[in-house]
Amino acid sequence: MKTIEFSFETLRRLGLTPAMAQSLATTDVADSNTAIADALQPQWMRATAVHRETVEVHDGTHQHSARCAARLTRELIDEGTALAVGDWVLCTQDDHQQWWVTARVPPLNQIVRRDADGSRHTVVSNVDTALLVMGLDLDFSLQRLERYLALVGSSGVLPVVVLTKADVAQQAAPGSVQQRVHSVRARVGQHVDVVAVDARSADAIGLLQPYLSAGQTLVLLGSSGAGKSTLTNSLLGSATQDTGAVREHDSRGKHTTTARSLHMLPSEACVIDTPGVRSLRPDVDSHTLGQLFEDISTLAHTCRFRNCQHQDEPGCAVRAQVSPERLKNYHKLLRESRRDTMGALERQRQLAQWKARGRAGTQRAESKRAGPVS
Repeated sequence: MKTIEFSFETLRRLGLTPAMAQSLATTDVADSNTAIADALQPQWMRATAVHRETVEVHDGTHQHSARCAARLTRELIDEGTALAVGDWVLCTQDDHQQWWVTARVPPLNQIVRRDADGSRHTVVSNVDTALLVMGLDLDFSLQRLERYLALVGSSGVLPVVVLTKADVAQQAAPGSVQQRVHSVRARVGQHVDVVAVDARSADAIGLLQPYLSAGQTLVLLGSSGAGKSTLTNSLLGSATQDTGAVREHDSRGKHTTTARSLHMLPSEACVIDTPGVRSLRPDVDSHTLGQLFEDISTLAHTCRFRNCQHQDEPGCAVRAQVSPERLKNYHKLLRESRRDTMGALERQRQLAQWKARGRAGTQRAESKRAGPVS
């Protein structure tokens, strides 16, 4: 068994936790790639950015540009995954001073979403806290926030709701910030922390201090224009990430952040900034949804019918006490979850049913327009 020595204190600046350190110390790199045995000083590093052809990696002191070894690429494809920001990887140099990523340690957790075609896409790996950033302007949407909570829910990552632009909202309508904070807590439950900040202010660091301890990794998730890059710059204490103005009519911003990137903070924590997403499909199962929508799961036991779908059945306790918007969002997420777990034949049958219902509806409409036959 061949293991690679490393300095915990050096890699801690990159977010190395004791649990991951144990994984690094017990990984048999000789089994993952026999070429490592002859390599000069292979090192454990962390992926800080992933591009089409290269990977940015950091050893705790210096940043390097590396390429993924063909063997590792094939292994990851066979597993249905790929390298992601936050992964811990083994890197070595060839005779031309080119760095190569030759092995990846299985991540302790991942945040995964579904692409438009239903395939799974890893957002980030090995994260402790997810800051769900939402602006207190036209970006404010409780339905979208629930989808972000669903995205994080099955990963084991701690979610924290961060409401930005608190200064603007307070000036526009005194007392509105606390009202919005209260509405979020009422919707997501008291077990999720909610923080309102001015992302441009140094005070944001103090409010988020509980999540910025040494060795911790945070990821910022939210729509374009929510203030993720602005908040990243405040935490870094420098204008590292590009920021831009938002449109007045919908408070949406341009994609000033075009790729995920990991940054080391002065507190020796790490933060991963991410681009905003236009369409968000969480990779979540029905069990996790039941935990996220705990009020619906609890009330379901008091419905008149055991198999109540909470739609139009009489005696439904859920419809009587849960807001229509929250219930609609729950049904939509549940449908997406079931569709993502269907096989090819099940998808074809469902599509055929939808088409049949559409044709039947068209025929009924045409019959009504034609009127009775004389």
